[in-house]
Amino acid sequence: MPDSTDEAFYDCADAHINLANEQLREFGDLGKVSASMMFGTTRFSAWVSTRNFKSGEEMAQAREAMLKYFCEQYRMMLEDNLDDYINNFSRYMTAKKPD
Repeated sequence: MPDSTDEAFYDCADAHINLANEQLREFGDLGKVSASMMFGTTRFSAWVSTRNFKSGEEMAQAREAMLKYFCEQYRMMLEDNLDDYINNFSRYMTAKKPD
């Protein structure tokens, strides 16, 4: 994960979160918006990974390594964000909720 000085990384992440918040206002289903965002992330990650291979067979040989990498990265980022919300629960949960 980039260090805290990589503002472009966080700006991009915020844009995805803002889109999810807009979809939540439109569709009103937190579970579906969350699931669709996760699906989009996995679909994009699979596409990005595909670009590193010359064939499906070559990609299949690296499948477990890719799964391990992406699962580890997701877990690390989720742990960081869960800890952030645990440590700042009162501040975050009393802030204005998305419209």
